[in-house]
Amino acid sequence: MQSGGSWLGVSEQGRFAVVTNLRGYGGPDPERVSRGALVKDALSGERRDPDLPGTTLEEFNPFNLIVVDRGKAVFASNRPEPVRSPLAPGVYGLSNGALDEPWPKTVRLKQRLLEWIAGAATQPELLLDDLRDESLPDRGMRTAPPSDVPQEPPLSPIFIHNPIYGTRCSTVVAVDDRGQGLIIERRYSPAGENVGETALSFSWQG
Repeated sequence: MQSGGSWLGVSEQGRFAVVTNLRGYGGPDPERVSRGALVKDALSGERRDPDLPGTTLEEFNPFNLIVVDRGKAVFASNRPEPVRSPLAPGVYGLSNGALDEPWPKTVRLKQRLLEWIAGAATQPELLLDDLRDESLPDRGMRTAPPSDVPQEPPLSPIFIHNPIYGTRCSTVVAVDDRGQGLIIERRYSPAGENVGETALSFSWQG
């Protein structure tokens, strides 16, 4: 709302983008460009798309970014140093650490997604129920430096129930092999109550 960007988006031109922040590097620097601009620009195909030469990733606060453009996926990050790399077909997990860092909640969601894909792969709204999981693992694992929380995973369930820094929405984007897509978002109050849900269809044909 402040900078006109987003954390996740889809365009009908065959693009998808999602950004997360990175823990362990302090609070955001207000003098830097909003990370939400990465999503907006990737969806519109403007200069900060990670596939374009001349992009300056250092101008942003710490982030992870995944961009899909016409069937090709790219991962980009600017900490601990700038990186852009294509993603081969597969299942990936991304939280507020490194790509595929095996936090328990990330591993759990990847497992559930694989089960959904291996099954009928219908009713993507069922995945929203997995995103509502508030359970904590019996034990955590020490995160890789420079995480600012010694054992992030046991302190961070999939769904964070907190009136200040809690989950406010969960979103699922699904696109089939014909380019027909659906984006579903479920919204929550500060008390963790379901306050609404929106589903929009789109097409990547052509």
